[in-house]
Amino acid sequence: MLQTIRDRVSGPVVWGILGFLILIFAIWGIGVQRFMDGGTDPTVAEVGGVKITQSQFRSAYERYYAQLRQLQGDSFNADELHQAQMREAVLKNLVQDLLLKQYARKVGYRIDDAALREYLQVLPYFQDNGHFSAERYRSVLASIGQSPQQFETQQRQQLAIEQMRGAVLNSAFITPLQAQAAWQLEHQSRVFSYVVFDPAKEISAVSVSDDQVKQYYEQHKNDYRTPERVKLAYVELALDQLPKAAPPGADALKLIYDAEKSSLFSTPEERRARHILIAFGADKEAAHKKAEALYQQLKAGADFAELARKNSDDPGSKDKGGELGWVKRGMMAPKFEAALFALASPGEISEPVETEFGWHLIQLEALKPAKTLAFDDPEVQKRLLDLWQQRDAARRFQDMASKLDQLSFENPSSLDPVAKALDLPVQTTDWFTRKGGSGIAADPKVIAAAFSPEVLQDGDNSKPLALAPDHLVVVRKADYQAPAQQTLDEVSATIRDLLKNQAAQARAKAAADALLEDLKGGQTFDDALKRRGLTAVAPGAVTRDDKKLDPGLLDALFKLPHPSGGKLVYGEARLDNGMIAVVALSAVNAPEPQSSEASAFKEDAARLRDALAGAEFAAYREGIEKRIKVKVEKQALAGTEIEPGG
Repeated sequence: MLQTIRDRVSGPVVWGILGFLILIFAIWGIGVQRFMDGGTDPTVAEVGGVKITQSQFRSAYERYYAQLRQLQGDSFNADELHQAQMREAVLKNLVQDLLLKQYARKVGYRIDDAALREYLQVLPYFQDNGHFSAERYRSVLASIGQSPQQFETQQRQQLAIEQMRGAVLNSAFITPLQAQAAWQLEHQSRVFSYVVFDPAKEISAVSVSDDQVKQYYEQHKNDYRTPERVKLAYVELALDQLPKAAPPGADALKLIYDAEKSSLFSTPEERRARHILIAFGADKEAAHKKAEALYQQLKAGADFAELARKNSDDPGSKDKGGELGWVKRGMMAPKFEAALFALASPGEISEPVETEFGWHLIQLEALKPAKTLAFDDPEVQKRLLDLWQQRDAARRFQDMASKLDQLSFENPSSLDPVAKALDLPVQTTDWFTRKGGSGIAADPKVIAAAFSPEVLQDGDNSKPLALAPDHLVVVRKADYQAPAQQTLDEVSATIRDLLKNQAAQARAKAAADALLEDLKGGQTFDDALKRRGLTAVAPGAVTRDDKKLDPGLLDALFKLPHPSGGKLVYGEARLDNGMIAVVALSAVNAPEPQSSEASAFKEDAARLRDALAGAEFAAYREGIEKRIKVKVEKQALAGTEIEPGG
């Protein structure tokens, strides 16, 4: 039962679902019901009649952007992001999730209450000390603005999708012959030599005239414009930056203690238990008789753990003698829990108990009584002070946030009244473009506000921007530079270097092409190299995953046909460092067939099977897309105006 669920946590289905949880917590922030809402919010896409609005898309994009910045930390660089690809990926995720939810419901996949309850109880987000905590469950959901009902609806839908996905993935298979052929192809090695042509060695032979530089400049003027950029003045209100209040009197802490004693300072009773599960099978009455017979053996002195190993139908606990570990109230099925907590002393065994899983025999091994820490306990005092200061800071933050909103609106032409009233400094960003910058200028909300008509053209304060739930900023333009055409003098050196490199690349490519033509015309590899004063590199036999060789070189090598009749096969490769290589393949070594019992072969066969399963589900998903109409409103999507630089 519970142990079985615990064992399933390591499986691919649960990790897929945990991935969805991370998406819910860190990226979307969109309740399922919001997809159903109407209003004047423009529609970005429509999936089977359900709309994805512009604000929902904007929220998903901004949260994805923020998560990416958080994950990359100091290495985050907004200039390196492919904004259009990010927008497309976010929209694709939203569309595909709706497609799968709709289709799973249409074809009848459902999750009942018992399955949902057992799944939620093993999620690490909702556990304290390895056990499900109802308090933590409600607290975590409240922190992301969801009710248990909303979250459980989402999980039912996602688990139904995982049921559907599993049905497809588990149907994939490969034959032994396919596995053997794939293994031999994957572990094939090739013997070759190659010679490189380095463009850097051609630079000295290249000259670029002033006329060539000028001509290129005139043809590519738009490539040499400085982008518009802005500096912002801003005030920042962050909960974690507020000073802590002085400790209150004992009476205030006692009020918190009395209110939170049961949830924060009390440890509920725990019981360590074993059980034997007799599943109903085809004959419920026969299962009951078997449970009764085992109960009589236990009453006569039989060893509980030994009977569990021989008779229990719970695969997760039977090999451990039925051991379930420590159990709190709310963790087990209601009837199971009632029977366990009715046992009076360690060693006592219940009569057969019926749940939806079958008949259970339960043995109480040990118990930990409920315990409440005293008010004057030092750890309790520290926790109470932390709680008081956190709540005081939250109250002050809300009060200041309200004033920030009001004052920034009432004084649109200056941040000084806001800063003075709230005792916050006016800070300034560095210069940044529509692609963003550092600090708060990396946030898409700040970028959008900075280049909005209200801030950029009218010179007004922005509205308070929520960079996080407890982090607000109000910005205004401090300085601005419009786009400007760079002069030829400013960029001539850059253009000259570019043209030199292009010409050097062309010379290296021409030399490689000439060698390849001579080789295909009948010259031997050694003679052709000798005539040119070149020396080949001979790595010997290499495999596809050789880490010492350039990926471009390996890619070209393993695309060449097999040599025959003692003749070499030639090809050309462009290396990652810009060099050009001519490749001479002399032999292909196929490995001996591998035993199907060899561990390496099994691993490769499993990877191949997983790849095929993934391809089958991708095809299945494409079939769903053909059954459910998807319409993307590209004009509304472009109107989101959240892409830095867009």
